[in-house]
Amino acid sequence: MKIPMANKTKIVFAFLLFTMFSAVSAAPLKIGYSDWPGWVAWEIGVEKAWFKEAGVDVQFEWFDYVASMDAFAAGHLDAVSMTNGDTLVTGAAGARSVMFLLNDYSNGNDMLIAKAGITSVKQLKGKKIGVEIGFVGHLLLLNALEKNGLSEKDVELINVPTNETPQVLASGQVAAIVAWQPNSGMALKMVPGSTAIYSSADEPGLIYDFLAASPQSFVTRKAEWKKVMKVWYRIVAYLNDPKTRADAIKIMASRVGLNAAEYEEFLKGTKILTLKEAKKHFAKSKGFDSVYGSSKISDDFNVANKVYDKPQNIDIYIDSSMTMNMSDK
Repeated sequence: MKIPMANKTKIVFAFLLFTMFSAVSAAPLKIGYSDWPGWVAWEIGVEKAWFKEAGVDVQFEWFDYVASMDAFAAGHLDAVSMTNGDTLVTGAAGARSVMFLLNDYSNGNDMLIAKAGITSVKQLKGKKIGVEIGFVGHLLLLNALEKNGLSEKDVELINVPTNETPQVLASGQVAAIVAWQPNSGMALKMVPGSTAIYSSADEPGLIYDFLAASPQSFVTRKAEWKKVMKVWYRIVAYLNDPKTRADAIKIMASRVGLNAAEYEEFLKGTKILTLKEAKKHFAKSKGFDSVYGSSKISDDFNVANKVYDKPQNIDIYIDSSMTMNMSDK
């Protein structure tokens, strides 16, 4: 039987589409993660081979935090671990993503640390503070100043990459720095008499930590992302179970080159959320109890500080559907 040329063209085109789709589907999900307890926890699932057991092919890639966002923006990753505020920043710069898996909120690991002799935020008036301007630490600092009757105009900000803040505080160039673990803990050890005078524990929900996927990957590979989410809550259960917690912490500590006792202290400042808790924070409301309210506050901060020009549409950055539809059992 002779096939008409037009039909041949359609068949070839359909075959090419099928081949391209199959190649994309066969590729592993590439996920960027970095040194934060709520993200280091992914290592448990990697080491236990739970992703393979769940039938999903993933490739976790380890980065410094800002480098992970750069890799995502360059299209090298399907998803990346980011704070809600920084997700808006990368999106405004052209690399929009969808926050769909809520790992945790910072509960003390992000700190404003002052040198010896300074014991309150109010004492920072007229002083220099080292902070990575435009990122989440900057928001924490402004919140601390506001709660203590000060503003950014009352201090002098020195732009310092977060991983360099301990050395800058130790050098005496600044009176205080803003950092998160492990950098905040390092600063407290390096600088005798230094004190954490404000932290994310003073404003729970100021900083939420997510896995955020590219819109294309999220839509076309949703079935795989659902499997990733199931593994995540298996990890959370393993970490929370007294019978397996020690092994979980050992795995996490090994990933960052620390002993288990040291790493357990870091976990105290990170509220890793169960599915039930995550659902609560995905509910829409104003204020820090909701990821929507917190993200709106971050958006206001970003516009006010000219991180980007126009307010973002918060709703397009958050998709709670997989979390809300997942069974608590």
